[in-house]
Amino acid sequence: MVTRGVFNDSQIPLFDQGDETPADPLPAGAKRREAPSYLKDHRARLRQRFMAGGAAAMPDYELLELILFRSIPRRDVKPIARQLLDQFGDFNRVITAPPERLAEVPGIGEAVIVDLKVLEAAAGRMARAKVLQKHVISSWDALLDYCHTTMAHRETEQFRVLFLDRKNVLIADEAQAQGTVDHVPVYPREVAKRALELNSSALILVHNHPSGDPTPSEADIQMTAQIDMALSALGIALHDHLIIGADAEISFRAEGLL
Repeated sequence: MVTRGVFNDSQIPLFDQGDETPADPLPAGAKRREAPSYLKDHRARLRQRFMAGGAAAMPDYELLELILFRSIPRRDVKPIARQLLDQFGDFNRVITAPPERLAEVPGIGEAVIVDLKVLEAAAGRMARAKVLQKHVISSWDALLDYCHTTMAHRETEQFRVLFLDRKNVLIADEAQAQGTVDHVPVYPREVAKRALELNSSALILVHNHPSGDPTPSEADIQMTAQIDMALSALGIALHDHLIIGADAEISFRAEGLL
């Protein structure tokens, strides 16, 4: 049975000035402890710097602190922010880390994980909006930005297919398979079948290399050739296959592999 939830239309501000938002309900009769004044002052200073200079003026750990302020209202979150960076390497890898990996870090609970995953989803959705229903060639840089935003910092391989219409407008973007740190299963028949279902005229394949090195493997090259053959038999073009690394990407078309 599905029950309907009751939604409260009151909104919590992004930067709650007094850190008064309770993290969890208190037992009856218990009093909530106020955050020390030095924490409030530190948080106020970080918020002011962010609003004055934006994210470019802040190192990764301070940007993480700003996010953690909401989910951990009354503790010093700087040590937690630094632990996250020590564990995952940089801001992007923290945001895109799997929930189960985040939960291994001391001090990280469900509230923090939810906030980080909401931020990841928002970043991906904003990047996707710049390319969906757009002409791929004229928005190529935005397409690469989107691929890097959603895939470059994943710890496992993901295989995505970008479906284009006859005018090379992106009509759908779908993750076809999830894999391990160095392998993702891909089935050319399923790719071709989905292209027919969407009435797609052309495709762009995209997958990431968690190692950070986008150099294609022999398996990548063979798999691409198999998909190209399956699509060609149906009159569907394979425009490119992009491999996304940590800081760069490789195009099969540009490398003469397609």
